[in-house]
Formats: sequence, C-alpha cells, structure tokens
Amino acid sequence: MEQDMTQGRPLPVIVKFVLPLFIGNVFQQLYNMVDAIIVGRFVGQKALAAVGSTGTIMFLLLGFAIGLTAGFTVLISQRFGAGDREGVRRSTANAVLLSLAATVILTLSSVAGMRTLLTIMNTPADIFDDAYAYITVIAWGTAAFVFYNLFSAILRAIGNSRVPLFFLVFAACLNVVLDLVLIIVFHMGAAGAALATDISQGVSAVLCLIYSWVKFPQLRPQRGFRFCREDSVFQLRVGLPMALQFAITASGTMVMQSAVNLFGSVAVAGYTAGNKVLYLLTQGFPALGQAMATFCGQNFGKGDPGRIRQGIRAGVRLSNGYAVVSGILSVALIRPALALFFSGAGDFNGALPWTRTYVIICAVLFIPLGLIYIYRNAMQGCGYGMLPMIGGVVELEARLGVALAAMAVMSYPLACFCDPAAWIAAGIFTGVSCRFVMKRVDRRFEGGPEV
Repeated sequence: MEQDMTQGRPLPVIVKFVLPLFIGNVFQQLYNMVDAIIVGRFVGQKALAAVGSTGTIMFLLLGFAIGLTAGFTVLISQRFGAGDREGVRRSTANAVLLSLAATVILTLSSVAGMRTLLTIMNTPADIFDDAYAYITVIAWGTAAFVFYNLFSAILRAIGNSRVPLFFLVFAACLNVVLDLVLIIVFHMGAAGAALATDISQGVSAVLCLIYSWVKFPQLRPQRGFRFCREDSVFQLRVGLPMALQFAITASGTMVMQSAVNLFGSVAVAGYTAGNKVLYLLTQGFPALGQAMATFCGQNFGKGDPGRIRQGIRAGVRLSNGYAVVSGILSVALIRPALALFFSGAGDFNGALPWTRTYVIICAVLFIPLGLIYIYRNAMQGCGYGMLPMIGGVVELEARLGVALAAMAVMSYPLACFCDPAAWIAAGIFTGVSCRFVMKRVDRRFEGGPEV
C-alpha cells in the first residue's frame, strides 16, 4: 500500500509510517544479536568476542549499502511526490543497475582487505581466526544486504513501510533456525552464524523483489534495464555522500573497537553484549530517520517547504521522547540482557563490569544521537547529501580524538565515551546544517536565487 505523506497532520502521518520501520529495524538488529547469543551460549565467550570484534566492520559494509541504496531512492521518492510515474520507473531501473555495480566492487574489495583490517584493529590473537572466518563469510554475502536494502528502500520511497517488515520478520525467524542448525548440528561455529545471516537476508531480498514486481507495475521499467545518464548523476550525487557518511561513521566506530580490543577478549565480550543491546533499543532513531527522508523527499517533490519544517519539528519531539524511554530501559535491562549471552556464571560475572560501564555512559546521551538521524535524513530527503557527509567527518574526528586519548592512558571508560562524544559533536553540526539547508529550500520554492 502506498502512503502519500504530502497530506494530513505530519505527526500522525510520521508515526503511522515509522512503526513498521521500527519493528523492521529491530528484527534487522536481531540478525546480529541472535548470532551473538547463540555463538556465546553454544560456542563460548571467545567466539562471542570474535563475532563482536567484527561488528564495526559489518556496520561499515551494511551502513555503506544502506546509505547508497537510500540515496539512490531519494529521486524515486521525489518523483512519486511530484506524480511523475514514468520518472519513477526510470529511476528504479537505474538504481538496480547502480546497485549491481556497487555490489561487485564492495564484495571484492572487502574480502581482499579483511585480514589486514583485522590486524590494524588490534584484534586479540586468541579470537583472530574466528573473527576472520565470520566476517569473510559476511563479506561474500554483500549482495544480499545491498539488494534487500535497495528493494525495501524503493517500497518506502512510495510510502510502503509495512511489506519489507513482513519479509524481514520471516527472514529473522529463518536466521534463528539456521543459526541453531549450522552451529549446533553442523558445528560450523562463527562461520555458520555468518552463513545463516547471509542466507536469511538473501531470502528477504528475493521476497521484496517478487512482491514489488507483482504488486507495483509502476516500478517496472517499460524499456528494459538501461543506464540513464541524468538519473545516474543525481543518484550518485546523493547516494555516494550518504554511503560515505555511513562509512566515515563506521570508521570512527572501528577506531573505538580498536581501543576496546586492547583490554582483551573478556572486555571485548562484555562490550559486544552491551553494544548489541544498545543497538536493539535505539532502533527507533534510524526508523525515524528513514521516515523523515521519505516525508521530506515527497514534500520536496511537491514543493512544500512549510510542511517539511512541520515534519522536522514533529520528528524532533518523537525522537527526544524515545531517547528518554530507551535510555532508561538500557540501564534497567543490563543484567537480564547480559544473561542471554553467557551460559556460565564465571563468564557472566567477568563481562558484567565492562558491559555496565559502556551502557551507562551511552544511555544518558541518547538525545543528541536521535537528533542526528532527524536532521541528517531531512537534508538527504531534500537532495542535499554533502552536509550530512561532513557530519560523518565530525563524528569520526570526535571518536578518533577520544579513542586516541583512551589508548594513550589505557582507560576503558574513556574508550566507551567515544560514541557519546561523536553524538554530541555531530548533533550540533547537523542541527546547524539543517537550518541552512531549509533556508535554501525556502529560496528554491519562493523563486529566489540559491547560493
């Protein structure tokens, strides 16, 4: 079902759109979390640390795919809002072809450089082999991540956020079954968990493709799949900065992971468990961001800057309320959540101090994290990708500075502060940038000159 976000009160429209996205994002995170839980309970603490030590690399691959495909579909969203059906078909076909090219480049480059990357990140020797096995299998499955995110982003661009959720829930359940079979029955360890993730994500991609092709004829290209120079320039101009913004942010988290790795495999296991729980509980933020991109994209296509501003204000209110609730839950659930990852009291007690430190330091500063998603995606929905990318550079610089200080003085709490430092710096930058972008949008639709 399509959703026209150019009509109705912004707050209810955004809430209606964001709820399926939130549930879908939670299930997306369950892929990694279930891998970590099953590996931790049935293989051991070191295997859990191995999976966790590659989380930032996986975030780099997945984030690049999400940013790139979301950028490719901004044009689809704008043309849908403008009622340009032929343009929607043409830009959809072009997005598929660009994604194919990106998949080949991402897969080959990531597999070739993985061992070097793990070495640079100070991966502990006792978990290195498992870490390499896990992340290499994930890298070979890059196509599954790229095309699930592409097809689901295309559906969201025309206002359909529910169907990708249904397929993702099915795939998440399949992932649990495959994890249990490949790890417990076939004893494939960390590599089995990665293979289960690849297969499950691939299934959800195929289901999204079939549904889109059958239910939305307006997405099918009428003249076959061919590159359009004009569309390629626009989609790359928006998509590459969005992908690079994710890559830059991921680079910062990789620096943070390098700092955490210095404290040994027990610290890495504790940090991993806390990190998985926080990612799960903060999935409302990217869901709100995805909703803002679609909302702003459609209303930009219609030429209604006043409604875009109303949507941004509604998004900020929702984000701040969610930040308070998710922060409280994160702290309250530390012990019961940690128990999911470890089967023995010794492993649990060893990891608990490391987990508690990381979660508490992050949970009290969720508000700026949410604002980043609102402002960044609002700008991207309006077709402005450069300032959000620079915001990623601000995040990187903040994480890098704090991580280097933490490694210099060997302070684990300071290493944990890498994330909040990045959120504060980028939250301020994206807020100021969004005000600048909205002034340009106002001038564009008032007929004044853009500067």
